[in-house]
Order: sequence, then C-alpha cells, then structure tokens
Amino acid sequence: MRKPIVLLFSAFILSSCAVNMGYDGKAFKSSYESITAQELKKHLYIVASDEMEGRATGSEGMKKAGKYLIAEYGKMGVSHPKVMTDFYQKIPSAYFGNRRGTTHPDSENILAYIEGSEKPEELIVISSHYDHVGKNKDGVVYNGADDDGSGTVALLELAEAFNKAKKDGKGPKRSILFLHVTAEEIGLQGSRFYTENPVFPLASTVVNLNIDMIGRSDPENEGKDYVYVIGSEMLSSELKTISEAANKKTTNLELNYKYDDPKDTMRLYYRSDHYNFAKNNIPVAFYFDGIHEDYHKTTDDPEKIDYELLQKRTQLVFATAWELANRDARIIVDGKNTR
Repeated sequence: MRKPIVLLFSAFILSSCAVNMGYDGKAFKSSYESITAQELKKHLYIVASDEMEGRATGSEGMKKAGKYLIAEYGKMGVSHPKVMTDFYQKIPSAYFGNRRGTTHPDSENILAYIEGSEKPEELIVISSHYDHVGKNKDGVVYNGADDDGSGTVALLELAEAFNKAKKDGKGPKRSILFLHVTAEEIGLQGSRFYTENPVFPLASTVVNLNIDMIGRSDPENEGKDYVYVIGSEMLSSELKTISEAANKKTTNLELNYKYDDPKDTMRLYYRSDHYNFAKNNIPVAFYFDGIHEDYHKTTDDPEKIDYELLQKRTQLVFATAWELANRDARIIVDGKNTR
C-alpha cells in the first residue's frame, strides 16, 4: 500500500490533469450539457415499451429495440466500426447452449464507434446490455426500464455527446466503442462472446465503463444524488482517482463503494458485463443504482425512472470517459483480477 502523502500527491496531479483536459472548456461543457433528462426519457419510453415485448434474448421485441438504437445512431451520424459491414456482431444460438432445458435464438451485440483523433488504436469501451427477460407465463411484459433500459439509452446520449465534440473539432483522442450487449440476463453471454471474439484487440482496450441500472434508487439511498461505483480500483490504482476527480469537477454525486467490499454477499462485481473484461485484466468501473422493489418484476416501468438522476449519472460516465479518452497516457494496469 502506498503511503498517504503519495496518494494525495497522485490525486492532485490527476485532478489537475482533468482540468487541463478541458472540463472548463467550451467543447466539454457543450457536449456534457447535451445529455438531457428529456432525451433520455424520450428514448426510454420507446426502448422499454410493451412493443419491445420485454427484449428477451433473440426475440422479435429485442430485435425491434436494436433497430431503434441503430436508427438513432444513424440520425446522429455515428456508424459502426470500419472493420464491420454493419452494426451487428452476430451470435449463433449454439453459443448460448442449453440452459436448464431452455435454448435461445440467434442474437446480436450492437456496436457503434467513434474513431479517436490521435490514438485511434487505443479503445475505451462503454457498455450496457439491451436484453431483458421477456414476458411472464400470463403474457405480461417485463419492460426492464431500469434493467437495463436506463443503461441502453445512456449509451445513446453518450455517443451523441462525444459526436458533438467531434463535430466541434474536439473529438476524443482515443477511440470509443459503444457496446450494446445481448444475453446478459442468461449469464453475461453477449459480453463473453465479445471478449472471446473482440472486434479490436483486447490488448488495445484501455478500460470498460459498464452501465447496468442507473435510473432508480434503492431504499437506503432514496432522495440522494448517488451512484454505486463497483470495481474501479480492482485493476488500476488510477481509475478510481480519475473517476472521483471527474465527479468532483462535474456532477458531484455521492459515490458509494458499498459493493466493492470483498465480503459483499451480493457479489455484484461478478454479475454484470464488465466482469468479462475484468477477467481479461482490463480495468473496469460498473455504475449501478442498487436493488429496488421492481427489480426483475413486471413493474419495472419507464414512469418510475428518476430522469434527472439518470441524467446526472450519465453525465458522470461522460466526464470520466472524456478524461480517459483524452489524457496523454493510458491508465496503468497494476492490479490483478484475483477475486
């Protein structure tokens, strides 16, 4: 463990670097402010509507949601990686196997991409899963507005914000991949497929910022401007410091590290898509709002989302990604995934 004076000095240097990167600049402010509660709400009422039929892996409803996402990327002028012919990374049914007597249809990850201006070979991956659990036996839809409709629409706003900066001549120095993964609900299968079949080398992947449920509050934090941040210091001693400096300069949310405890019985570090990156020794940060009363119930609906808080959390991810994409040196990897 480093001595406290070293930690304080490092925090000062990283905080100063964040200021130099332009949190006070016009390009950052304009892009940051383009992330709005109104836009998030508009997207979520579509992605988490009954029309999407609960977005079960490989279902027609999920495919409808995917087509909506791709259409929105088209409107903002964001495309897929050049090495792909379209936005889809296709995953065959056989990959999912037979899980408790259930098979799943072919499905797709969706990949949108903004190429970096100076270090295009280095990659920031921002992920969320766009699948949910479908319908119950009575045909009632699990809309999954928070899980993970909230992360899904956050990715759209993040892409729009970075693309706005690029149009203003201040695009990210490193490339950014907006990764909508399928099959999270059946065991993190979409992100496992991506890390086993990466479009860009995993060695070039600087970090994964994963967003899974950021639109609600759990009972112990009701009324607070907070977010759980999980895993940010597991693999890189710099990532947590960068995250905290970004938060202090922008949203000033309460960053809760409850689930970073190795003795956490919920084991949330292992339960979302970031873990497939962590297994490959890629630093991760997982943004999460906690377990609320509508988790995995048919009542997880868009009218229950706190859109102002969803905006703030999305803006925090943007500020953190902005620093990671634009700083001179990629963050160090000085930890190992031993958990």
